[in-house]
Amino acid sequence: MDWREVVVVLLLSVTTILTAWVGFQASKWGGSMSISFSQASTARIEASRLEGVANRKLDVQSSLFAQWVEATGSQNVPVAEFLQTRFPEPLATAFDAWIALEPLKNADAPLSPFDMPEYAIPELAQSADADRRADAKFAQALADNQRGDNYTVLTVAFASVLFFTAISERMRTPRGRYVLLGLGIVLFVAATVLLLTFPKLI
Repeated sequence: MDWREVVVVLLLSVTTILTAWVGFQASKWGGSMSISFSQASTARIEASRLEGVANRKLDVQSSLFAQWVEATGSQNVPVAEFLQTRFPEPLATAFDAWIALEPLKNADAPLSPFDMPEYAIPELAQSADADRRADAKFAQALADNQRGDNYTVLTVAFASVLFFTAISERMRTPRGRYVLLGLGIVLFVAATVLLLTFPKLI
């Protein structure tokens, strides 16, 4: 067995192993992409649910405050006090802070307690956090998809190495054998260098 045959055997053996490895990596990144897409979808659904809860709270509290304004305007003190003592959070805290500013006398006071910094519905912040998680997971899924595609390209490159190396043995002239083997070696080196730079999942 001369040196060329040794190179062919080694090249075929190593390339076969690397082809299996890049196929495995493509599959792993595809799975990671699917998980990230699923997590993004779950976070988006959670954000929508939390936003719905926040909107319902805002509707109820806006209605209560409007009734309080109407009762106060018509000087119906018992009803106004009844409503005020039953304001839910965060309207109760924001209302007290708003009243402390004497909005009927202070032109710089916010128009309603809903404009106060104390008025913060927790579900709105939670919804925004869920949206940010969804965006991050979606971006991660796209990145994982690209990584999987990169490994798929490497699979094709290593398959080409196998093809050129194997077919070089079928050539009748030494020149043809060396040309095809050289092409296989060049492709192998280029694909291996790329493989070393790609992120990997175990």
